[in-house]
Amino acid sequence: MSLGDEREGSGGYGGTGQTRTRLPESGGDAYGGTRRGGRSSSRSLVTVVGVVVLLIAAIAFANRGGDDSGSAGGDENKPKSSTTAATGTRPVEGKAAGIPGGFAHDEQGAGSGAANYAVTLVSADILQPARRAEIVQQVFVADKQAELAAKLDKAYSKEFLSNIGLDENGNAATGNTYVSRTVPIGTRVTSYSASAATVEVWCTGVFGMAGESSTNPASSDWFTMTLQLRWANGDWKVESFSQKDGPTPVPGDSRASSADEMAKAVEEYGGFTYAR
Repeated sequence: MSLGDEREGSGGYGGTGQTRTRLPESGGDAYGGTRRGGRSSSRSLVTVVGVVVLLIAAIAFANRGGDDSGSAGGDENKPKSSTTAATGTRPVEGKAAGIPGGFAHDEQGAGSGAANYAVTLVSADILQPARRAEIVQQVFVADKQAELAAKLDKAYSKEFLSNIGLDENGNAATGNTYVSRTVPIGTRVTSYSASAATVEVWCTGVFGMAGESSTNPASSDWFTMTLQLRWANGDWKVESFSQKDGPTPVPGDSRASSADEMAKAVEEYGGFTYAR
């Protein structure tokens, strides 16, 4: 479901290794010959120990942190730890209208702000006119609020709401539950200054109507939101945003839950405040 100014077409590092060294059986020569005397056995033992030591040294060298400054090429294309690892910073505690706020005036704060705003801008609340007005006031910079409010009102018209099974107030019919949950997978700050930042947020989510009579059952989606942020009144606020499909992994073979299970999950499981 497209919630931004535009939606374009679709477009990990990690892994562990384990090496096991198997020593020759004690019942005879490793090469199948007759059993040799004491001196030959000693030489064989020294050889085996030497091989094991060399293997251990090779494994240790291969698993070093990759901080060899003399290596040519390759490293430039690897993601920096600052873009893939958690910073350890705690989520903000301040909230207004149920939306997190008070993000730090740095790249980490911009990333956290973008992640939390992505969740809000692709939530079921944005479909409700009364709630949408609160979101616009809390999320967007003051001089863009009127413009973006008009765009959102036009996007989420009565006709649009009716097509997805909601009334003009964004409410589902009795017995149905509209699902719109977004989970940020990661963030990437593509540009930053003390006054502005551009952040990409890779997301997955669940969207649709949970109900026995639904013709639009809840399904998963993968997309990337790009948020233009501005530092205003002591916090990061959204100036504009857009959305495009993917990156999307290969679907798994998990069994689809029933409409009742989906509706119950929405009611019982709360959301999170995200920190970079």
